[in-house]
Amino acid sequence: MRYRFDAFVLDAARRELSDGGRLVPVEPQVFDLLQYLIENAERVVSRDDLIQEVWDGRIVSESTLATRINAARRAIGDDGTA
Repeated sequence: MRYRFDAFVLDAARRELSDGGRLVPVEPQVFDLLQYLIENAERVVSRDDLIQEVWDGRIVSESTLATRINAARRAIGDDGTA
């Protein structure tokens, strides 16, 4: 499945994120996080949802979760101010 948003394409089958045709390097968990958020864009996703789906229910620290979310935001050019 390919998801398009702005100039980005997230190709789930190839596990690639591209921006205007240029590959954007992302860690596997960051890719999984982006994919999950895109697939659930119609609803608010909770912290528990993320931990269950992206980390398979494993215990995850708040800093790990925040770090991956920040990396996902950077990957799509979201600096948090716009």
